[in-house]
Amino acid sequence: MEQPISVTRSNFNDWMVPVFAPANFIPVRGEGSRIWDQENKEYIDFAGGIAVNALGHAHPVAVNALTEQATKLWHVGNGYTNEPVLRLAKQLTENTFADKVFFCNSGAEANEAALKLARKVGLDSGVAGKSGIVAFKNAFHGRTLFTVSAGGQPKYSQDFAPLPNGINHVAFNDLEAAKAVINEQTCAVIVEPIQGEGGVIPADIEFLKGLRALCDEFGALLIFDEVQTGVGRTGALYAYMNTGVIPDVLTTAKALGGGFPVGAMLTTDKFAPHFSVGTHGTTYGGNPLASAVAGAVFEFINTPEVLEGVKHRHQYFLDALNTLNAEHQIFEEIRGQGLLIGCVLKAEYAGKAKDITTWAGEEGLLALIAGPDVVRFTPSLIIPEQDIDEGIARLKRALAKLAK
Repeated sequence: MEQPISVTRSNFNDWMVPVFAPANFIPVRGEGSRIWDQENKEYIDFAGGIAVNALGHAHPVAVNALTEQATKLWHVGNGYTNEPVLRLAKQLTENTFADKVFFCNSGAEANEAALKLARKVGLDSGVAGKSGIVAFKNAFHGRTLFTVSAGGQPKYSQDFAPLPNGINHVAFNDLEAAKAVINEQTCAVIVEPIQGEGGVIPADIEFLKGLRALCDEFGALLIFDEVQTGVGRTGALYAYMNTGVIPDVLTTAKALGGGFPVGAMLTTDKFAPHFSVGTHGTTYGGNPLASAVAGAVFEFINTPEVLEGVKHRHQYFLDALNTLNAEHQIFEEIRGQGLLIGCVLKAEYAGKAKDITTWAGEEGLLALIAGPDVVRFTPSLIIPEQDIDEGIARLKRALAKLAK
């Protein structure tokens, strides 16, 4: 067998479309909450592949599901169904408000499906012009043209105009602003229970309750984008379960496959029939390989031990970060739920989040940003306490560089 091509970080600049600016090292293997690069340097992983690696790296539950299914059936296309996808659909519907599931490959595709379903329901309602979508400033819903338009961050959408129209953005957590724009022409309201990319900002419960009431009043679908908050991330299976508010549509991806690409749109028997045969589709979505892995990961996470463990680790993280901050006085606020944590920089350190994550990498810690002023952590849901301790120690060394 031929040796694989030797590659270095500089090859990224040679061969890849430059939409990313990856770190200067290349991870090559991972185990649990630690990874190693080409030089065999070890890192603690507080990034979790952006809230994806819910069980860390190479977890036996995911590896076994993948390898077992890989010897059986990978892909059949949507002219046929398969056993793993039906089992996964049953798991999702049994454990949530939903009755029906549409499977795809990513969060963006799940949100695309949700927004298209809402437009179709609006069309079928017989109300003239019922196609308006209300979304929120600072939101993030994906990178397709429709989802990036629904997202409330013009920096991601402005270069691709003309954008799909009929989307109205108002301030997040401002119910009066939402009331001013939701009406008979609104087909959907799309909201994240916690804005992830927008800075780890939780939605107020009263805000979500108000949106639910407005959607009921005007016959609009309430869509919860739980791509980042779903599958145990907040200590509940889905974040809506912490709020007492039940959406009409929920989107899930990221952690669902524990690192294997898979997404889903969940909805009820009331709305699912509007997507009749041929109205929407996907080639890869719900293939047996992705579904088998997701089923195993979901089953493992959906237990009291794992979900309670997330809440415990949240407090453990918080205590460690507060102790660190008492010494360094760098964070204005630490917010979020479960293992979706945002550390907001004080005004004098505005714009330095990326520098901190770069220095953290030098110290052997993977971390994320959520905008220029927020350092974000989305580690494995089962990260051991000693790895949290070691990661915080490395973060402390990175913050010392900022203080200088």
